[in-house]
Amino acid sequence: MLIQQYRDLQKQLADLQNENERQHKEIVRTHAELLQLQTDYKHLETAHALLAENTDTEQRDRVRQRLSNLIAQVDRAIEALKA
Repeated sequence: MLIQQYRDLQKQLADLQNENERQHKEIVRTHAELLQLQTDYKHLETAHALLAENTDTEQRDRVRQRLSNLIAQVDRAIEALKA
């Protein structure tokens, strides 16, 4: 009976270690994506500031294009987080 309990506890320990490793990998992945999102957010803030200051139509269009690209990157990162 003690041997069976020992084996059960060993299996439970292995299962918990596997779950711990899986969650650790998920945290590392999520953290990397968070850092990327923070960088993208800073870029968006900068672009917004530039957009507010620029009156030249050509510059405004370039800033809007950069904003669109950054938003697309953020959307892709969010979708990856959902997966």
